[in-house]
Amino acid sequence: MAQPTELRVVSRATRDTLALVMAGGRGSRLMQMTTHTAKPAVPFGGKFRIIDFTLSNCINSGIRRIGVLTQYKSHSLIRHLQLGWGFLRGQFGEFIELLPAEQRTEIPSWYIGTADAVYQNLDFILTHQPAHILILAGDHIYKMDYGPMIAQHVARGALATVGCLEVPIAEAREFGVMSIDTEMRINGFDEKPDAPKCIPGKPGHALASMGIYVFDARFLLDLLKRDAGVSESSHDFGRDVIPRAIREDRVFAYPFRDLYDSGKQGYWRDVGTVDAYWQANLELTDVLPELNIYDELWPIWTYAAQVPPAKFILDRPGERGMAVDSLVSGGCIIAGATVRHSVLFVDCRVETGSSIEHSLLLPGVKIGRNCRIRKTIVDEGCTIPDGTDIGLDPVEDAKLYHVTKSGITLVTREMLTA
Repeated sequence: MAQPTELRVVSRATRDTLALVMAGGRGSRLMQMTTHTAKPAVPFGGKFRIIDFTLSNCINSGIRRIGVLTQYKSHSLIRHLQLGWGFLRGQFGEFIELLPAEQRTEIPSWYIGTADAVYQNLDFILTHQPAHILILAGDHIYKMDYGPMIAQHVARGALATVGCLEVPIAEAREFGVMSIDTEMRINGFDEKPDAPKCIPGKPGHALASMGIYVFDARFLLDLLKRDAGVSESSHDFGRDVIPRAIREDRVFAYPFRDLYDSGKQGYWRDVGTVDAYWQANLELTDVLPELNIYDELWPIWTYAAQVPPAKFILDRPGERGMAVDSLVSGGCIIAGATVRHSVLFVDCRVETGSSIEHSLLLPGVKIGRNCRIRKTIVDEGCTIPDGTDIGLDPVEDAKLYHVTKSGITLVTREMLTA
């Protein structure tokens, strides 16, 4: 248990921190799910949006000065933030400000890379004069207290600190992989290497960057200004800024730990593919899911739609409205249908005689009578006609929908009307 003096140090550090959330990416690996919206605005867990997890981490960590950098098809993301995240009090210096890509410098361009996105918002940073800048991604699912990370950054006299986690070597090629000394100081960093280096003493595992960075504000501003003047730079934190910082100054790794068990690595998911998105959502239906969204001490904040309770109707043989091992959100009606091991988002309706198994029904989905839906993601606003089978025959499904190599079917409105 932290002592009061320690808590005051952490609260002082978080109070002087400005968080910048990268929320401009398309998330093309989610295929047609991001045709109309950016990945951070994609629904998750029955009632949330992906970005809610990063923003909730900030609020629960005591960081209440937040800028959200948007770019790709940001309308639904902006609308969600306006509806659900307007509770911060400006008179107390709390805010979530939207920072869309626009002409902010003498060179008109979109955000070229993550570092360029921050560089184009130097005026925003200078206005608020933070001591520390916390760089976050808005498209990962996890619960993390950023306070101890910032406190370690200050205690070690670091100029930059990188959040990290251990991953299997087979997965490390998708991350920035770092090498450290015995004091956790980073002495090597390779972005998405073909041959990732193992952690000493832990063969088969590499130390991967989570894309979470704490910088001393002045140090970061200097790095960004220098990077902006390098024409061959990709202006990306992982490829350019972090490697330069490691070569020149004190940069440390911060291992990501579970909120309630410091001896255990915390839950973290990149839901950037259709398979990963499907799996992470269905993990929430486990009896004791690794990600506890019922945690009253670390709530996940979001916009709460004004909908009635979920409703289960009809109780006849073969037509019994029921759900087992599932999450069913408000506004849903299950009318004489069966739902098993599935997640139903807000305002879904499943009609008589239908069965839903191992599937995700995103907001506003309507399933007609006598349908069979298995291992399927039905995107927002879809209406599935009576008697439709999806997920039973991958070969036939692939003619109409997107089917992954592992057999998960994705259905969108455009596919249904093609």
